[in-house]
Amino acid sequence: MERTILVVNSGSTSLKLTRVGQDGTRFPISPGGRSASQLEERLRRAGPVDAVAHRVVHGGVVHRGPERITPRLLSELSRLAPLAPLHQPRALAAARAALGALPGLPQVACFDTAFHRTLPPAAATYAVPGSWRRRGAVRYGFHGLAHQYLARRAAQMLGRPLTELSLVTCQLGGGASLAAVELGQSVDTTMGFTPLEGLPMASRSGSVDPGLITWAQRRLGLSGQEVEAQLEHASGLKGLSGTPDMRRVLALAQAGDSRAELALEVYLHQLARGIAAMTASLSGLDAVVFGGGVGFGSPAVRAGAAQRLGVLGLQVDQARNRDMSGDRRVEAAGSRCPVLTLETREELEMARQTRELLGWDA
Repeated sequence: MERTILVVNSGSTSLKLTRVGQDGTRFPISPGGRSASQLEERLRRAGPVDAVAHRVVHGGVVHRGPERITPRLLSELSRLAPLAPLHQPRALAAARAALGALPGLPQVACFDTAFHRTLPPAAATYAVPGSWRRRGAVRYGFHGLAHQYLARRAAQMLGRPLTELSLVTCQLGGGASLAAVELGQSVDTTMGFTPLEGLPMASRSGSVDPGLITWAQRRLGLSGQEVEAQLEHASGLKGLSGTPDMRRVLALAQAGDSRAELALEVYLHQLARGIAAMTASLSGLDAVVFGGGVGFGSPAVRAGAAQRLGVLGLQVDQARNRDMSGDRRVEAAGSRCPVLTLETREELEMARQTRELLGWDA
């Protein structure tokens, strides 16, 4: 039986609506308007669908897979909003709007944190006081839907079962994170308690010395809220070069702009270091997978990362790497393992999870 899923993907500044057919065919829909009433109207006009899938960034430690949306679940998830203040309220508002617009349809929450609930204690635990950990100070990990999709798609392209592979998946966009995927499960990742940890990103700092935060409060007179805002919105590529756009950074660096050159070097240094760290959490390395707007769309970033990872034997073929024709392998003949670049399609993973939860053919 043919069934269509409406995927609602709420980001920190965007809202994407996509109808996904049984065969994976995607039909993007302009969301229109930002108010609840405008969204409800757009949802009603989305066309015939059989269920709605919502991306929810934070599921905490309890929610380990997709779940049917109920008022009780929405209430539970609202309590996690302080851990993802840019994403969680928007996702829950979209879910409430969809419940109002399409009350007869099953609606499913797909969690970005769920994929990382398989992290072993050594990777999930912070070396902080027990009272902190008991209050929830653990590594949650994020971008799980993206990493799960990249791992599944990589297995398809390699022609091998996902349950036999050791992969490093790189979801590089405005936000950026890496994951070590062993036999289909996440065993390490770079984002942590919040999406701020890990790699430098478009405007987020990534990991910094915690002492730097207390220094900014004591010596610069910044409040905790001001420090958080600067690390979230005025750091990363933007803080280093003046622009959060990697395409602009690359163009400026090529033109000799010293700030952009430094930003690119910092980004590539941290990226290569992170990939090497993820590899240390695996039993082997069967492929490195690049996805996201930067990972898929920037040959220079892939080449720069591989150049810095000679110790792992990674090599990219220049012609293949520059080819932008779609999902492809870009490693050179002498590379120790495949290097893949894939378009991240979270909506397909969300539709798959929804069909599986509802007992439909995945």
